[in-house]
Amino acid sequence: MKSLNSIGFGLLEACIAEGLSIVSVNVSRGILAASLLMVLSGCNAGNPGGVLGSAADKPGATPANAPAAVQGFCPPITLRDGTAFYRTYARGAKDDPAKVVFQASLADTTRSCVRSDTTLTITAMVQGRLVAGPEGKTGQVMLPIRVAVTDGDKVLYSELTQFPVALNDLAQATQCVFTKEVPVPGDLAGLAKVHIGFDEGPAKRN
Repeated sequence: MKSLNSIGFGLLEACIAEGLSIVSVNVSRGILAASLLMVLSGCNAGNPGGVLGSAADKPGATPANAPAAVQGFCPPITLRDGTAFYRTYARGAKDDPAKVVFQASLADTTRSCVRSDTTLTITAMVQGRLVAGPEGKTGQVMLPIRVAVTDGDKVLYSELTQFPVALNDLAQATQCVFTKEVPVPGDLAGLAKVHIGFDEGPAKRN
């Protein structure tokens, strides 16, 4: 186990200590199959609607070949204020709206859990949105997304992924879904949470 100072989210420790700043994102029940599978491997431009449905409480979410069950506690996903938005600027500029290359945001989330004798595997998903700025250009954009799992004041998992998104149209937003499978010990307490957000820190600290 590591201290909260090594998790990678700059403000996560204060968030957990105060118990006031984490904003849980309520996920809607519904679409779990066709629409999600169409977008899990990439992004689609010009789709402003949500694409995530709730998988945490549905027994049908268990893969057909999985030897484990989905009964029991499945940690909720939270987005911390300040880590749900990511913006880059051209030529080293900062805080200049005219120099924005692109802006990305994270919104709806969902998760599912599969439990074995010793491990809980959390499949965490979050919907992202990418918009070009005045300095934007078409091409591939790398979004730094960190997923961390805490159980009370203990950090069980923390990893940064450079998520590629194709920005093909500068005139409209690009929607995408980021998914991450996270293995953690199976004896989680009810305080466990999954934290997802943008982070430009070290790649892996778990």
